[in-house]
Amino acid sequence: MAAFTDRFSRISALKPTRPRPSGAELLRAPHAEDSLSRLLGAGIATNRYGQHVLVRNWFSSPEYSEVSDVSLDLLSHGRDEALSRRTRAALADPSKWLFLDTETTGLAGGTGTYAFLIGLAWWDAGALQVEQFFMRDFGEEHAILHEVASRLADRPVLVTFNGKSFDWPLLENRFTMTRSIAVPRLAAHLDLLHPARALWKLRLGSVRLVELERHVLDAAKLGWHREEDVLAALIPQHYFDYLRGGPAEPLAAVVRHNQMDLRGLAALVGKIDALLRSDASSEAESLDLFGLSRYLQRRGNSQRAHSTCTQAIGLGLPREYDRQARRELALLAKRRGEHEQAAKLWHELASDESTGIYACVQLAIYYERRAKRLESALDFARLALAKVRRHKMNSLDPAANTRSLSLEQSILNRVARLEHRIRLNRVSPALPMAAPEATLGAGGFVPVSLNSRE
Repeated sequence: MAAFTDRFSRISALKPTRPRPSGAELLRAPHAEDSLSRLLGAGIATNRYGQHVLVRNWFSSPEYSEVSDVSLDLLSHGRDEALSRRTRAALADPSKWLFLDTETTGLAGGTGTYAFLIGLAWWDAGALQVEQFFMRDFGEEHAILHEVASRLADRPVLVTFNGKSFDWPLLENRFTMTRSIAVPRLAAHLDLLHPARALWKLRLGSVRLVELERHVLDAAKLGWHREEDVLAALIPQHYFDYLRGGPAEPLAAVVRHNQMDLRGLAALVGKIDALLRSDASSEAESLDLFGLSRYLQRRGNSQRAHSTCTQAIGLGLPREYDRQARRELALLAKRRGEHEQAAKLWHELASDESTGIYACVQLAIYYERRAKRLESALDFARLALAKVRRHKMNSLDPAANTRSLSLEQSILNRVARLEHRIRLNRVSPALPMAAPEATLGAGGFVPVSLNSRE
């Protein structure tokens, strides 16, 4: 059944859905001795730089899904006024998006690494059009790079998975090495690894695309199967074996692997959009929501980060993440000016081993600055001091001990100042506010000024 579906998809790819790209190549059937091309159902394409193998398929899944403005803002790090009109227009039009995935001769990059297979995909006729350019030897590199440049001219928004760190820098280098094909100018580059890591790493640990397909996209429900998928580490060796006259079958598996990566990448866009939309998080798991709240906070959407974090806690989190979530929620409440709500959360965290020191310091700040109860502030400052000393005694990490010493000194300063204020207050109730002193920073045991935190 799968083989029949693949054949049908190849036939569907032949139907004209849109005008061909401006740099469209001449296509002919492979010769009888070209076993790989015949095995793939590929054609031999020719352009001004020579020949290459072209595999073209149209897949009915994943279906096209409109991406919301909210998701575009978050994926593109906000609609900055400095963004050009061209960039904004391209981002808002998913028909201008081009999904890209490469298979290379090595994973280290550098001038000696080639992308021997470049897979591209885009939305067409409500589903996914996939084109894969394969070079049978290194002399065909110019030809496939020319085709990639042509496709990017039509669809200048690049969508990748870890492409900002690997795929695109590698291709930029290969374009430069040709000395004849200019590096294509991108309107924008959306790397889905970063939002995927923020949204699902807490629950899955690994956010490899194959893991996301299995646990997030529900590949089995989509009818996608990778049981016989090739290992990524073996792909370069399969290509070198082919160049030495080896069998074509392993490389056919590499092409299928690349196809699945492109389809998974396109499906991931819809899944990320569903989770980022404010009305689509009700069915999400608690750890995913906690990851989303942290992602929203980093993107400056503190109001929705607060509500999402509250929702994650309400659904129930593992103890370790529950403590982290309540700490994040308390900080968000404090930044929003909801000091009493923040204090309530700090009280819940004060007895915890990992967050207790920070919670006690924050409560000392609250009772001194907001509630005006110096005795309570002193109690929590002393409790924080006892906790940090106990932590220092039990730690064998020299770096952690250095941080603890710095923290201990800042808390000692606080305790001394509060004791002094209380003594003076017994003589004269009206006292001016004391000068700011060091306290605990939001990121850990770091002394910072009260002007920036309190």
